[in-house]
Amino acid sequence: MVKKHTDKDQLDKDAAQPDEGPITERGIERGEEDEDFVPVIIKRSDESVRHPDDVLEKAITHGLEQLKRSSVSLILSSFGAGLILGFTVMAVAVMATLTAPLQDPLLLRISMALVYPLGFIVCIMVGTQLFTEHTATAVYPVLSGKAGLKQLGRLWGFVLVGNLLGAAASAGLLDLAEEVILAREGYIHVGRHLVGFSSGPLFFSSMLAGWLMALGGWLILVTSPALSQMFCIYIVTFLIGLGGLHHSIAGSCELFAYIFVGGNATVWESVRFLGVAILGNLIGGSVFVAGFNYTHIRKTQEIGNGSAES
Repeated sequence: MVKKHTDKDQLDKDAAQPDEGPITERGIERGEEDEDFVPVIIKRSDESVRHPDDVLEKAITHGLEQLKRSSVSLILSSFGAGLILGFTVMAVAVMATLTAPLQDPLLLRISMALVYPLGFIVCIMVGTQLFTEHTATAVYPVLSGKAGLKQLGRLWGFVLVGNLLGAAASAGLLDLAEEVILAREGYIHVGRHLVGFSSGPLFFSSMLAGWLMALGGWLILVTSPALSQMFCIYIVTFLIGLGGLHHSIAGSCELFAYIFVGGNATVWESVRFLGVAILGNLIGGSVFVAGFNYTHIRKTQEIGNGSAES
């Protein structure tokens, strides 16, 4: 039989332990609930599904940690992320090379979408800095007034530069290993998909991709570690691959690989793709996820506080 604690000071102390995350209103409420319920049951229930208030506070804390990282740390971590996404490009190009000759559009699209998430899963689970993930995460501290736009711009700038450098290096390595990988036709197929659209459709495609990637970052905060987080990443990136949506960093690696294997992308086409894709990802993540999540949770808190006062 579990002995129930009734000392409120001890409950408050337990609620403030570091492994429970930042103290929130929900945390205080849980401490009060422990007076009437067995604590171990309540905590197990909370770990399965996190309250939106807790997730937002965790997002703000995580965003602040990233904003405070040193420039060297950001560059190295983001460079690593760009390198890792090269494996997504390799997997997609191999599948495109193998299935395109069959002239079955459904098989081609499904096969590419199935392997598209692989590099993203590795990239995010090892903790490297990915630009599209931070378009949302780093916005929360700014919206809460705990950080400024200058800090946000610094983070985005370093992560974006590191990602692009890593993507270029990764594409170069894929080209050097092409005699083994044998995916040249796949790189060309994917490259044409990048530069073959006008700016309007490309922007909205990139916005949807940024939206999905930022949702993936939010879902990681909602779910418990390990397989559930990997599954969340797989879902959102599978949808990006299935829709053929444009991700600025994976797309930049695809673009560089396309150029290295002899694709005929012009300088203007390359710059236009990168600029539009980055802008679309940025708006999709920061507005449709960070802005909406922060606003609706804060408004709900205000309504709840107003009801409590009345």
